Amino acid sequence: MTRSPRVLAAALAVAALLGAAGCGGDDGPDGASAPAPVVTNFAGDVCSAREPDPDPEPATYPAPPPVTIDPSVDYTATLETSCGTIVIALDADAAPIAVNNFVFLAREGFYDGLRFHRVVTGFVIQGGDPEGDGRGGPGYTFPDELPDDGYPAGSVAMVNSGPDTNGSQFFIVTGAAELPNVYSRFGTVTRGLDVARAIEAFADPNADPGDPSSQTPSDPVYVYSVTITES
Repeated sequence: MTRSPRVLAAALAVAALLGAAGCGGDDGPDGASAPAPVVTNFAGDVCSAREPDPDPEPATYPAPPPVTIDPSVDYTATLETSCGTIVIALDADAAPIAVNNFVFLAREGFYDGLRFHRVVTGFVIQGGDPEGDGRGGPGYTFPDELPDDGYPAGSVAMVNSGPDTNGSQFFIVTGAAELPNVYSRFGTVTRGLDVARAIEAFADPNADPGDPSSQTPSDPVYVYSVTITES
């Protein structure tokens, strides 16, 4: 079967990631590096199966962080995942509290090693939960900052369980998300939407769209690190 450009790009991204991280595996008996472990999604994309090292131990906090971001600065988040790199332009003009929160947690290492625990075909991938089951958070909540123009593909927004219940969980829109404007949209993927869609393709094609318990990826997909840069 001929691989699509997206599959090939994802495979190359994994190879580059493994090389950069020095994860070629243990040397075999002949001195050659053993192949790094990989997993394949339902679309045929190849991603790393390397587990985070060390295991994640995110802290919890008694209250939201004070707003310390600089309104004159552009913030970018770079997520290194087991399927490749996702770059997000954070929108501090539209959602300063959410951006400040994400920057704070990322710089604290909160997201490092966590999984994308929910994936829905043609819709979203969801991560940022230290419990890995959709119920975890950082120990606090903060208010909504809602858009009025929806969630096009590439949108990054906070997960919530009702008004003003944002915490650490976020989702990336991978397809046509017909959602009400009730989620704080705080960024846009500028590079790596194909990577997000490779993560999405770990969704079980037979999953019940209305049942989040059936939307766990077929294999673990990790956020190895989140780096914040300013310009």
